[in-house]
Amino acid sequence: MQRIQFESSKVVLQPDQKRRAFALAGVAGALALGGLFTGCTTAPTVATAPIGGDVPPPAPREFRAAWVSTVANIDWPSKPNLNAARQQAEAIAILDRAKALNLNAIVLQVRPAADAIYPSKIEPWSEYLTGLQGAAPQPYYDPLEFWVTQAHARGLELHAWFNPYRARNNGARSPFAPNHIARTNPAAVKSYGKFLWMDPGEDAAVKQTLDVVLDVVRRYDIDGVHIDDYFYPYPIETPTASGAEGAALEGRSGKTELDFPDEPSWQRYVATGGKLDRASWRRQNVNRLIQALYEGIHREKSWVRFGISPFGLGRPDRRPPGINGFSQYDKLYADAELWLQNGWVDYFTPQLYWGIRQPGQAYGVLLDYWIGQNSRSRHMWPGLYTSRIGAPTRDYPPQEIVEQIGVTRTRPGATGHVHFSMVALMQNRKGIGDQLRSSAYVGPALVPATPWLGNDIPGTPAVTGARKGNGVYLKLAAGKANALYAVWSRYGGQWRFAVVPASRVDWTVPDDVKLGQPDLVVVSAVDRLGNESARVQAWAGKPLKA
Repeated sequence: MQRIQFESSKVVLQPDQKRRAFALAGVAGALALGGLFTGCTTAPTVATAPIGGDVPPPAPREFRAAWVSTVANIDWPSKPNLNAARQQAEAIAILDRAKALNLNAIVLQVRPAADAIYPSKIEPWSEYLTGLQGAAPQPYYDPLEFWVTQAHARGLELHAWFNPYRARNNGARSPFAPNHIARTNPAAVKSYGKFLWMDPGEDAAVKQTLDVVLDVVRRYDIDGVHIDDYFYPYPIETPTASGAEGAALEGRSGKTELDFPDEPSWQRYVATGGKLDRASWRRQNVNRLIQALYEGIHREKSWVRFGISPFGLGRPDRRPPGINGFSQYDKLYADAELWLQNGWVDYFTPQLYWGIRQPGQAYGVLLDYWIGQNSRSRHMWPGLYTSRIGAPTRDYPPQEIVEQIGVTRTRPGATGHVHFSMVALMQNRKGIGDQLRSSAYVGPALVPATPWLGNDIPGTPAVTGARKGNGVYLKLAAGKANALYAVWSRYGGQWRFAVVPASRVDWTVPDDVKLGQPDLVVVSAVDRLGNESARVQAWAGKPLKA
């Protein structure tokens, strides 16, 4: 997912004109309400309940996240070998920016290339932290623990993002540490162009990835596990090529592709009586990892959600008319439709890195395709190529991303989105952050609930309120399984919504400059899976209606 290093655009189709017209017609209304959605668990829709009255509307629900890449220092840290204080300051700046924009999750890359941004007994420290693989940050600290703690203190989810098979990026400079898999088990690692790649057909490579992920699930209080689109590598033309992600985005493929060098593992499969053809065998290797991850993660912690971010084009034999371009099914050996249909994911984030009006792969048509494949009603949270804004070639205007969010909100089967990557929002490229905050993200939102992993109602919090200074001071005590507080405050018949971490013991609901004091404050609690407790009236500034 090193997408900032190429500036191509994925190819497109002739869109269904009626469908596209419907999508665009819904954009203005969806954005005008600033992301106020009902609290349904399957799909957010624009709230139609009156904003007055004594009963608050349903909590807004939408997954709003950004990827934070560590590979090649795309997002964090800004360069290797910063001291611990500088790394922490940059992490806090990202989290504060996410909170200010009313995002509710960060997807942090914790394993760029068979390495780690946290202390691990399995893999070495990443060179993107210190400039030297195997060297810990100085003064010593645990970056992942820091990110989790600081994210939760702001009411943000932290999803740990793993690259499943890359062993060395083409831009890596540091020599291998003694405990890197390229040294401890070189037979499981293959050279492919300028990359080193763990062979998905080698049991040792699969075990390594599974062990790494489950180790993090056990030791860290993460909210999700996320893997990207790198299964078998994007095909290249010559052994010296750096990679073909850019060609895939443009719908091109190499004239003579270099096959992945997995002959030893393939021959062992054949020798043991394997009957699949080579392409089907490769897909089976990937499928086994996906299923093992999904089942293993939930055995460890039932509330940790598993998400995958595959390439945005589906199988060629299932695509809508007019869709064309790179086939991950045939080239990356990723049977993404099968993962959805078997329920091996909790959320699905297809990389829909094309424009709404682009012929060949129009955003809305592709989104509809994946929604149609989602027979188990898992969360559909597409990936947006926000970093294309301001790119040297084929850049997006900010309005493209704003409109894509609006199109997504018109689809009952899609309940959020993820920006690639945080750097564009940190830099506020062409004012994209300002536009999002003033239109799409006017207020905060809760992450949609995940009832298939658990739907027990969390305990009711204990809340008291009192006038204090220029606001209503709330004293908060969490109930069972509380992760967040949802706080509604009413001003002159208008409801406002806020999200507060359950670690807080107090919170102040401020007076409004124009509308004055809140006359009613209502609080509920939300657990790790998005289930909401009973609501508590915390403050009533005047008698309620009978």
